[in-house]
Amino acid sequence: MPYSRDSASAQADKLSGIVEESDLYEGFSPHVETSEIKVLDFYNLPKSTGKEPALRSYTEIKQLLDQGKKRDVKSILRENSWPINSPIRSQLWPTLCAQHNTKPPMVEGFYWEMVHQVFGTTELSEKPIMLPSFVDATHCLPYHLTSTGRSVADRIVNVLGYDCPDITYSPVLYPIVSILLHFMSEEEAYHCVAALVGSKEKVFINQTKLLHEVTWKTVMQIAKKHTKNAVAYFQRICPGVKLERVFMDWCWWILAGLPFQHLVRIMDCFFHEGIKVLYRIALVILNLFHKECQSNNEWSPDNIKNDIGNALVKFCKKIPVSPAKLLHAAFSIRGLSSTYISRIFLKTEMLLKSRSVLNTGNKTLVKSRSSDNLPTSQSQVNIQMMSHTLTIRELFTLWSWLPVRITMYQPVLLYTTEEHGCSLTTFYVRVEQHEPTLMMIKTCNNEVFGAYCSSRWFERNVKDDKGQRQAYFGTGETFLFSLYPERAKYPWVGIENDKDLGHASELFMAADSKMITIGGGEGQAIWMDENIRFGKTDSCKTFNNPPLCPSGDFEIRVLEVYGFVGA
Repeated sequence: MPYSRDSASAQADKLSGIVEESDLYEGFSPHVETSEIKVLDFYNLPKSTGKEPALRSYTEIKQLLDQGKKRDVKSILRENSWPINSPIRSQLWPTLCAQHNTKPPMVEGFYWEMVHQVFGTTELSEKPIMLPSFVDATHCLPYHLTSTGRSVADRIVNVLGYDCPDITYSPVLYPIVSILLHFMSEEEAYHCVAALVGSKEKVFINQTKLLHEVTWKTVMQIAKKHTKNAVAYFQRICPGVKLERVFMDWCWWILAGLPFQHLVRIMDCFFHEGIKVLYRIALVILNLFHKECQSNNEWSPDNIKNDIGNALVKFCKKIPVSPAKLLHAAFSIRGLSSTYISRIFLKTEMLLKSRSVLNTGNKTLVKSRSSDNLPTSQSQVNIQMMSHTLTIRELFTLWSWLPVRITMYQPVLLYTTEEHGCSLTTFYVRVEQHEPTLMMIKTCNNEVFGAYCSSRWFERNVKDDKGQRQAYFGTGETFLFSLYPERAKYPWVGIENDKDLGHASELFMAADSKMITIGGGEGQAIWMDENIRFGKTDSCKTFNNPPLCPSGDFEIRVLEVYGFVGA
């Protein structure tokens, strides 16, 4: 370890302020060049009146996390402006990141074994380390790391690339590693970023060019609604510049533009809440910049119209508000719920996937598969051997409806009533940990229909911040289909609609020990009983579908559920 955890732990709860000059930089790890870091109050803020509430300690936050009170932790992280040099982050950040880890805890020494596998030694090389191809070489931001610290960051990113070969493009990963290294050891920083990369419930770090593009286009769509005046102003003064060129670099307004003091406070919230924090910060930056453009000649139209993107980064370096005010403004934006953001993100993602093209002009990152989005010969053989419901013609139809990325994987039969019996308990045991799944129903009248289910059925057990199980779960990638006698796909209604369609439009999946439901709102698209024998189908608002069989009620002859190996 580069520094003693015991001493860091002892300091983590002493947050009343910095008194001794020699103590100014105790919150930073040894591979940080502290001489350029400003640790005193920002922009001559008013002196303390002694009435402000005391900053919360790591111990208090850890207890709340252990109790599952994530909402309380969110409020504390947003409101507590710990000094940039506070030692709390040496414990707080690893704990916040660890809560998102979906893999079994790494055994002690795992990271160093990986280092030895990749480099043949655990000694830090004096020679430059070649970075993985997913790194954006123009944005390897070291912030205040020493040359040794930069080499450590290089090594972490290489090991992560070795351990996570699915990462193909992730320009923000290196800057986040650098930020982490300011407050913790190399091994801890690796564990933190590995947890963020592997997170399932929240998005922290995009890992493909497709998702990178989806993200900046999502920011652009949100900005058109929540910062209308700013966007209209930029379009008016730069009629020849596409708006896309401005938003493609949105993350660098924050990561490359903002002062380090601001960035650290943003990360306090980011490591708990995810990328939506950065969305909010980006909107505040746009509004502040627009306001400055109206009153400050430095940002007059003549000075910025040729390169608004670069002007935004320069503005961020001189941002005229404190970290606390920036965060307060960001979290005061109304109508920017996680559900709304997810809907815009998912719609953008599906539109891009349907085209299978990235508009940036780079080659698409689609793995080899059969031409024309058909199943591979091996997939066809697998389905023929396993299925009691699908003909090859129906398979081709169904395959054309799947998300492009899923067609890369081989299907596997997880559950069938023909072999595993008619029990909802058995269904959950065999299916609940797989994501996504494809559910096929063949009725006693030979109708064939089903659903592509985007989320794990295990999520029926997930509890919200209040400790209550969520009634519905899933995402807008879920869709219904009918194969016989009608052939039709019924996607989520939100795909074609930017408006907030209400709660009934987002009732994707629900389940308990007595039933399974897909789709809701004035009816359930598919409902099955606990014995997987009887079911019913109605029109519903989530998918705007007709009943999937003419009678509405049905008796199940065969239920099959497929997963996808490696998905």
